Amino acid sequence: MQYKNETTLHLIKTFGGQVKKNREKLNKSQRMLAFEYDLDSGNLSRIETGLIDPKLTMLWRVSEALGIKLSELIKMLEDDLGKDFHIIEQ
Repeated sequence: MQYKNETTLHLIKTFGGQVKKNREKLNKSQRMLAFEYDLDSGNLSRIETGLIDPKLTMLWRVSEALGIKLSELIKMLEDDLGKDFHIIEQ
């Protein structure tokens, strides 16, 4: 398991919050979204709670399931994190 510092954990949790918010806009449960788009419901839950750092292919699949482009989901994440957020120490 890769070491995750506070900054990385904050990024993962914030992303998970964006996924959850967009899923709830669709008025879908985790199980229903996972079932409809052949996603693992356990992984979806762990993404939403910030317990895992998903791979690019999983991010793409989740964004498609949410009906938004991955770039839009990333933009929402950037907006939530703010301009002062940096993953690499400045």
